[in-house]
Amino acid sequence: MRVVEVTAYGGPEVLSMARRPEPEAGDVPGRVRVRLKAAGVNQADLRIRAGRYADQLGALRPPFVLGTDFAGKLLDPVPGLEAGTRVAGFVPWWDELTGEGTYAEVVRVAPEWVAPIPDDVDYTVAASLPLASATAQQGLDQLALPAGATLLVTGASGVVGRLAVQYASAVGVRVVAVAHEGDERELKVLGAEHSVPRGTPDDIVREALTAASGGVDAVFDGAFLGDPLLPALKDDGVFLALAPDRVPTPERSIRVETVRGRPDAARLKETLEKVEAREVITRVADVMPLEEVAEAHRRAEAGHRPGRIILMI
Repeated sequence: MRVVEVTAYGGPEVLSMARRPEPEAGDVPGRVRVRLKAAGVNQADLRIRAGRYADQLGALRPPFVLGTDFAGKLLDPVPGLEAGTRVAGFVPWWDELTGEGTYAEVVRVAPEWVAPIPDDVDYTVAASLPLASATAQQGLDQLALPAGATLLVTGASGVVGRLAVQYASAVGVRVVAVAHEGDERELKVLGAEHSVPRGTPDDIVREALTAASGGVDAVFDGAFLGDPLLPALKDDGVFLALAPDRVPTPERSIRVETVRGRPDAARLKETLEKVEAREVITRVADVMPLEEVAEAHRRAEAGHRPGRIILMI
């Protein structure tokens, strides 16, 4: 089968098409196979490929296959789902550390990682959601904000950030969203009480303090900005970091949390159903063939446009 391998740490040029044996039914106990139609390109993929987390990968070294999010068809039945069912989910790449990611034609997954895709949701949309939705929901669980609290969401134009805006506003949290130019109106429709433009961290802090006099109660750092955002927080506030190398040093009794999304098929099923019903909105930035993965990484790193880049397989 076709896969994309990281042949060494470096820029997008280290990504190379390769062939590996296709998994066979039952070759790994407790795992089933999914033939992929689409896979998402996540920010973590870019950072792993660049070698930023090399010291945290244990014995795993290139060549390995990146990728977490997937959408495709089950090749093997699981309880409640027949072979041939359209499914989506994500591989917890960081926890597995096998180097078997979703930039591939067939993946092995645990049954509890997958959720059925509703009829009116296409593969590209489904592949944009699994890790982003889990990260947003589980991150907000950790923040544990009461209704009426104020939350600053950076990267709100991206998939994780825009989901965080929607989930937070749905439970009565007041959201200040940091938006790409032109996205302000849409983010307000999705639930943001205030939208502030992207800029330097100092600009964002200044705008946030204007929108929330005295500071915000919490920060959801979808843009990986880290320490420079702390002045936007009230004393005793809480900061949620999404990247292990962007965890700020606590000050002023600020609580710092980190989140690494864990598969939750029940929640993903609910999210996919809400996407079908237009109750939750995601964003696909580009759809590109697997063979153009290097260009996909270049576009993602350049901030080509906000949203998930999807590889068609």
